[in-house]
Amino acid sequence: MDDEPLARQRVLDLLEREPHVTVAGTAANGREAVETIRAGGIDLVFLDVQMPGLTGLDVVREVGAGKMPATIFATAYDQHALAAFDAHALDYLLKPFEDERFRQALDRARDHIRLREVDDLRTRLLALLGGDASPAPPPSATGRAPAYAERLAVEMRGQIRVVPVEDVDFIQADGAYAEIHAGEAVYVVRERMQALEAKLDPAQFLRIHRSTIVRLDRVEAMLTAPGGDYAVRLADGRKLRVSRSRRDDLAAKLGMDA
Repeated sequence: MDDEPLARQRVLDLLEREPHVTVAGTAANGREAVETIRAGGIDLVFLDVQMPGLTGLDVVREVGAGKMPATIFATAYDQHALAAFDAHALDYLLKPFEDERFRQALDRARDHIRLREVDDLRTRLLALLGGDASPAPPPSATGRAPAYAERLAVEMRGQIRVVPVEDVDFIQADGAYAEIHAGEAVYVVRERMQALEAKLDPAQFLRIHRSTIVRLDRVEAMLTAPGGDYAVRLADGRKLRVSRSRRDDLAAKLGMDA
């Protein structure tokens, strides 16, 4: 979506070379872009930052960041890059861009869309299985124990990064998001705690509070606070609350007397 016909045609020409890509529409200005996106059926948008009527950033605000398809901004000015990422852009292309740079952005978008489709399917399955229930991963076709995640995919500043599960200290819910704490790093993902809990090996992780999952080998001590509240202290000194209803389960997992 670009107000420059030559720029639009260049993107169309590049997309025509790519397999399994269908162009759903084009727009010559910001208002047309909003209408096209709202019409639905779009997985990915290439959006020029500077357009008449509404800028690319205005388009995101008008549609709503949460309702935008995966978005790759195009701009002739590098200073727009930070604003693009603040608008939840998956990537940005600095004009004039090379064919290979375009392909890199497209490949990143494909990975992002595949991950989102998997997350959407997981959410629908969880809803069918009882909404807030915490289902365990299904057994494998061989009847062996299910395979739990060894890595978690997270999106960070327009990049899909992989966090090894062995690096995760704990996970905490933050509204519609979850914060994955791994050492000093914190990764924010839009995923329900139930879905994350189902991915993790219960021999290594335990949900100790409705908003907290902890890696058991990071727990150094269980604490009792005045008033009968409970907490754990991790090896790095951080403290996490423990629900009274989950205290006995935690004690059993840690080999302590309940």
